[in-house]
Amino acid sequence: MKFLHTADIHLGKTYRTSTGEAERYEDFFRMLGGIVADAITEQVDFILIAGDLFHTGQILPRTFARTIETLQPLKDAGIPCIAVEGNHDWIHRRDSISWMEALSQMGYIHLLRPSRTETGEYRFDPYDYAQGIGGHIEINGLNIYGLGYIGTQAGNHVQRICEAVTTTNNILLFHVGVWTFSPVEIGNMKPEEALPLADTFDYVALGHGHKPYIINEQNNKPYAYNPGSPECVNFGEEKYDKGYYLVTVEDGRYHHQFRPTLPRPMMVMTINLDGAEHADEAMEQFRTQLIDKLAVLQDERRPLLEIKLTGRVRFHPFELGRERLRLVLDELCAPLHIEIKNHLSLVTAASGSETEKKSLAEIEKDVLHELIASRSEYKGREDELVRLALAIRDQVLKGDVEGEELLGLLQET
Repeated sequence: MKFLHTADIHLGKTYRTSTGEAERYEDFFRMLGGIVADAITEQVDFILIAGDLFHTGQILPRTFARTIETLQPLKDAGIPCIAVEGNHDWIHRRDSISWMEALSQMGYIHLLRPSRTETGEYRFDPYDYAQGIGGHIEINGLNIYGLGYIGTQAGNHVQRICEAVTTTNNILLFHVGVWTFSPVEIGNMKPEEALPLADTFDYVALGHGHKPYIINEQNNKPYAYNPGSPECVNFGEEKYDKGYYLVTVEDGRYHHQFRPTLPRPMMVMTINLDGAEHADEAMEQFRTQLIDKLAVLQDERRPLLEIKLTGRVRFHPFELGRERLRLVLDELCAPLHIEIKNHLSLVTAASGSETEKKSLAEIEKDVLHELIASRSEYKGREDELVRLALAIRDQVLKGDVEGEELLGLLQET
């Protein structure tokens, strides 16, 4: 037997304010379409989706329609798609049907969700094909159990989960992370809490964290697998391997193969502008460093970029506006989406080691000098403009100055 194990597809994810919104939206459907095509080529017995098929529980109708279109070849081939709900899929208004439930009732997925007894015990009812819901489904002798996202207390539920299972040849589909392996901060359980699952389930199909990992029993036999997300969803994931698992079952033994995918290129880069005297110099440094960092980019698709500007400069950081930086980026790589984080700091006299006492007049001059010097167009004229500012201040404080006199001071400069 063969099956595919994937998770965290995040259909519907995009950047609402980006000019590349539509193209980014399609990235996730193209990725799922590629996995569906591979399933058909490999003639697998089923596909497992371990949660977060959608990016949000309240999806747009067009997202639902595109999902049906993408899953249709799988349905036509008679390959069951078995799924659980992740924290992103979950709809909190239980008085209305969720999109995941709708897909299940229409036969595009088989949604697994356990029942709970009055005392809180788990009950994995057989899958009801007419209603499109159940906790357990059997395919060619393999018993597949499903749990969606149950939050930060997942580790406390392991014993009750295992006690509810009475079959052999078991697979568990579970949207949960495991500490020390998962990069997410919430929705995890401890490795020792997860370990008892290995006694009940031959293969634990995990989701939730977007980084792939495998967990071994104490005898180093693997039992739990997280494929990560096949597409880069958030910045920071660009350093993870991306893909899904093709799993072959022979004589009760599970052999996994990681199938790498090709997500849209995503880069996080730091540009150090330390010491730049003015905005033009900083822009030149920005261009030079950007060319160097983009040299590793091999993919022809427009990249997703997060840029962090760092360093202490001698002009106001706001002079490096987003549009000014964007012109350079569009020229060099035309990114599909960009996020700029400006962490530049302005060099001031207070930043130095000068500790001598100064008079109020001297402090006033220093403050004015720093404010004026922070604008690139005023470089070289700081002393002249400080004198002008103080002269205007003095005239105004006298209280009897006319507008023409102030205008005259300005005209003299």
